[in-house]
Amino acid sequence: MSKILVIGAGGVGSVAVHKMAMNPDIFSHISLASRTKSKCDAIAASVKERTGVVIDTYGLDADDVAATTALLNQIKPSLVVNLALPYQDLNIMDACLAAGVHYMDTANYEPLDVAKFEYHWQWAYQDRYKDAGLMALLGSGFDPGVTSVFAMWLKKHKLKTIRQLDILDCNGGDHGQHFATNFNPEINIREVTAECRHFENGSFVETPPLSLHQSFTCPDEVGTYEIYRMYHEELESLAINIKGLKRIRFFMTFSENYLTHLRVLENVGMTRIDEVEFNGQKIVPLQFLKALLPDPASLGPRTKGKTWIGCQVTGLKDGKQKTVTIYNTCDHQACYQEVQSQAISYTTGVPAFIGAKMILEKKWTGDGVFNMEQMDPDPFMDDLQKYGLPWKIIEGPVVQL
Repeated sequence: MSKILVIGAGGVGSVAVHKMAMNPDIFSHISLASRTKSKCDAIAASVKERTGVVIDTYGLDADDVAATTALLNQIKPSLVVNLALPYQDLNIMDACLAAGVHYMDTANYEPLDVAKFEYHWQWAYQDRYKDAGLMALLGSGFDPGVTSVFAMWLKKHKLKTIRQLDILDCNGGDHGQHFATNFNPEINIREVTAECRHFENGSFVETPPLSLHQSFTCPDEVGTYEIYRMYHEELESLAINIKGLKRIRFFMTFSENYLTHLRVLENVGMTRIDEVEFNGQKIVPLQFLKALLPDPASLGPRTKGKTWIGCQVTGLKDGKQKTVTIYNTCDHQACYQEVQSQAISYTTGVPAFIGAKMILEKKWTGDGVFNMEQMDPDPFMDDLQKYGLPWKIIEGPVVQL
């Protein structure tokens, strides 16, 4: 029985809070905070209607360390689940240290003024969290998160060593919009337009964004799509924590329609993240574009199709090379029926709920800052099967990359 504070009232926060409320034996008291309290109130109303659980809501500027610390001292939660913007990670980590509360998030810190997806800012908190006797768990989403746990479960149960790891993320959903992103538009577009990096033979190699791609037919009749190589933050931690790894890459599917719109927006400067002057005031073009695009949380009722996310892993077993693929398939409409959110939010919100559950149940413990692959994969994998993200295994590759 534990108190928990969730910060962030977007689609992922909504899924996580709904799932927590469905398990009151573990989450005895749930508080939800966001800059926009009305969003928290809407989630609270949905949670009460669907589960009967009452959650507390608060308006909070998570950039304000003193205000966040004061709220933590007021609520006295066992854990903060940070589902806010990645720009706010360090401020929330500072507040957790000040109040003596464990910390967890789903995405690594990045500065506002440059699209840098790196863990070093958060890893620098290792000694402070260790000395305080607190745990900070980073990246408990799907990718990063589940994909890291997938890899370590395979290493524990199927392969003695991992030599090559390809993370494959396919969204076969159709929301009927001309152009929309399935999660926060600002973060999504920063990710997609960033320089690609992949790990090979002991170092990271940079290539232009989305410069390598090919056709990929997803299992489970999800569909056939173009899959593009890009950078994702879990590559950085997995390259360190999987000993003997020779190559790790991340691939994601995009429609030609999405990429055409993105190229036009990029060409006219709408994806810029630096300030420009307009009518006597400073604006960031990408933030203005975000305000014009559909809220990802609004796409749930109209999104149909499935997501397919997994790891294709090659390593050694009994001295012989072997490839194993492990994955989850998730249906957008089934997710909406359960928690009023589409599958992109669901596949991040459920792992956030399970990661919090691991900490509260003390199945995952430790003092310091940890990435998902440093934890025992077995209890997390068991809960994926139990709470809505069942996984399957294919003995062999699903695509030649």
